Amino acid sequence: MHALVTGGGGFLGRAITEQLLARGDAVTILARHRYREVEALGARGVLADLTRLETLDGVLEGVDVVFHVASRTGVWGPRDEFMAVNVDGTRNLVEACWAQGVDRLVYTSSPSATFHGGDAVDLTEAEASHPDQFDAAYPESKARAEVIVQEANGPHLTTTILRPHLIYGPREPHMLPRLIDRHQRGRLRRIGDGRNKVSLTYIDNAAAAHLQAADALVKAGPTAGRAYFIADSSPVTLWEWIDRFFVGIGLPPVQGSISPALARRISGVLEWVWTTFSLDGEPPMTRFAAAQLSTSHTYDLSAARADFGYTPPVDGDEGLRRTIAWFRAHRPTPR
Repeated sequence: MHALVTGGGGFLGRAITEQLLARGDAVTILARHRYREVEALGARGVLADLTRLETLDGVLEGVDVVFHVASRTGVWGPRDEFMAVNVDGTRNLVEACWAQGVDRLVYTSSPSATFHGGDAVDLTEAEASHPDQFDAAYPESKARAEVIVQEANGPHLTTTILRPHLIYGPREPHMLPRLIDRHQRGRLRRIGDGRNKVSLTYIDNAAAAHLQAADALVKAGPTAGRAYFIADSSPVTLWEWIDRFFVGIGLPPVQGSISPALARRISGVLEWVWTTFSLDGEPPMTRFAAAQLSTSHTYDLSAARADFGYTPPVDGDEGLRRTIAWFRAHRPTPR
């Protein structure tokens, strides 16, 4: 099989690429920059910009399946950037698949596309929906891209959507480094009573789900045009998990807490200040992040298990152990 992975040099894209190469598949990684380290593993690298359709000409010829992982991520930033990369870029990739004869497309989305701001426990795909309003551009852009991918499913291109939740593991570049940085600077507080449960996804499990979904993706099959939640087998109590991680890398547990209501009010003020005065970087807290850190959001994996045999190869405790070992060796120093 010849697979193309957009964002193949990134955290999840690289893991998917490594698993594909390990089983003998040919892999092309598509990105705006070269990733020599990943190419050295055996992947072919091509340069393209998903926001410019013309740069995709001929790139997908001979490709059997596309894993669309590349994304503009984050809880803050110009809305037009999220829409250009995540929405327009996805539309361009679908058009390129049609034009160049690609049969299958696996799209990496996020459960945040279905996040309504409150608790969601053992949420199923049938119960999930896109909210009418979003607190951040990222989940809005992922929801809009999901619609594009679902509508693209048809006789010429078979598509499916995966929603891995809070991917962690060695080399994770966003969530854990930010938590470490805020904690080391004494700016991290528990939001709420600390008992909210969440589903997390170890990186190897997220990558394995993509391969399993691609292998099962056939026209008129059960996965065609559908979206699936992906996570480790069991949810965790979020703040207990964060404390276990901190202690494991040699930091103290989180001290102090604020209420979700206060966190949201503070976040709203901070967002107003950053927007009004066009400040660089992102606010210390946003409404979306405050809601994510204070609510329970766990997901029922029954559909993924039944439809394409989703089986996480790594259990949560082992995933955390591996993550702690890597970050203990590579922990960033305080800024």
